[in-house]
Amino acid sequence: MKITSLLLVIICIVVFVIQIMFPVVTNIFLLDSSSVLSEPWTLITSIFIHGGFEHLVFNMFALGLFGFILENIIGSKKFLAVFFIGGLFSSIVSIFFYSASLGASGAIFSVIGVLAVIRYRMIVWFFGVPMPMAIAAAFWAIVDIVGVFYPSNTANMAHLAGLFFGLVLSYFLREYMDKGKKRKKALSDEDIDKWEDSYMRNK
Repeated sequence: MKITSLLLVIICIVVFVIQIMFPVVTNIFLLDSSSVLSEPWTLITSIFIHGGFEHLVFNMFALGLFGFILENIIGSKKFLAVFFIGGLFSSIVSIFFYSASLGASGAIFSVIGVLAVIRYRMIVWFFGVPMPMAIAAAFWAIVDIVGVFYPSNTANMAHLAGLFFGLVLSYFLREYMDKGKKRKKALSDEDIDKWEDSYMRNK
């Protein structure tokens, strides 16, 4: 059982506690679109800070659930690649739409996008209604598309960017996984030799 996703949850919680103790941390590490060229590291650091307790709880619940599932399907290294590259992509998109942004939502939506393809039949709950992962992802996308036209404190474009990234990346991951299954099913020369030796002895 792989738990890197759960470690990310713990890191975000610890960072949030630090934010409460030292509020200046939030201003230092959030993604400020006007200063991103001079502070490019904020494209990543902003993923680990959150704007409030509710923001943190929703994100960490999703990361703990979907991240744990995906990590145990594709492995820790690939999961981390999905999380960080998806988060980075979402941050880059965000700077064109928001003056400032923070939170792991974009990275989490990348995870959701991947699961929507490689585990599209997996049943999840969306607002209290059970449905396949692919349909739930579509509903989440619709909610964020509507949110784009009715602006709030939610970075809807970051969510959509993360989801888009995850959907695109999932096809490469699925192809890689399919090849892996085929290699496992195929007999190697060594396996064939062992089978022939065993067969000849039995004869």
